[in-house]
Amino acid sequence: MIDGTQAEYVKIPHADNSLYHIPAGADEEALVMLSDILPTGFECGVLNGQVKPGDTVAIVGAGPVGMAALLTSQFFTPSEIIVIDTDDNRLAVAKTFGATQTINSADGKAVEKVMKLTNNKGVDVAIEAVGLPVTFEICEAIVDAGGHIANIGVHGKSVTLHLETLWSKNITITTRLVDTVTTPMLFKTVQSKKIEPKKLITHHFKLSQILEAYATFGHAAKEKALKVILTNE
Repeated sequence: MIDGTQAEYVKIPHADNSLYHIPAGADEEALVMLSDILPTGFECGVLNGQVKPGDTVAIVGAGPVGMAALLTSQFFTPSEIIVIDTDDNRLAVAKTFGATQTINSADGKAVEKVMKLTNNKGVDVAIEAVGLPVTFEICEAIVDAGGHIANIGVHGKSVTLHLETLWSKNITITTRLVDTVTTPMLFKTVQSKKIEPKKLITHHFKLSQILEAYATFGHAAKEKALKVILTNE
């Protein structure tokens, strides 16, 4: 519960228990993705969703955390990864990151399209990576019997839990706040270039341009922004 900061130097309480040494020559920009989005997508989405080989996975939300879930879900070789979003640019990027299908949900027909793709069965794992009532309800509507809904998104409003349709389907719904327990494993994976999270970086700004950086990220769809890197002067 300590306020965050963006500065050239930072004093970290309990650093021995929370920081990892970066070896000489490491790609620091790639490792920035390990500070938050990669373990969040992996732990809260992929691990909580119990993605297994051959599963059909839907990721609702193609922002940075949804993309991290897309990258790390491929550790478990699902047969299909369907990415759902309202931004065509992000859906196109998702394709380059390994999505087998993409759906633009702006027309309100995402559920119908997913059911068509899955022969009306639904998906084994639905990962919610936005934090809105509408995206959580998409997950509820597309999950198959025995499936998992793994919530990553930070919800600021109540959502409707459709027990009238879920009660008989043996559905598991999970929530989680990332604890970065998987960071050492992800660190090795990035170092070996098995995954390349640096591809998520779309913009660079100097620390003196931080207001411009926030404005760019605040208009992510217009600016085609995923992750923004701040550098020293």
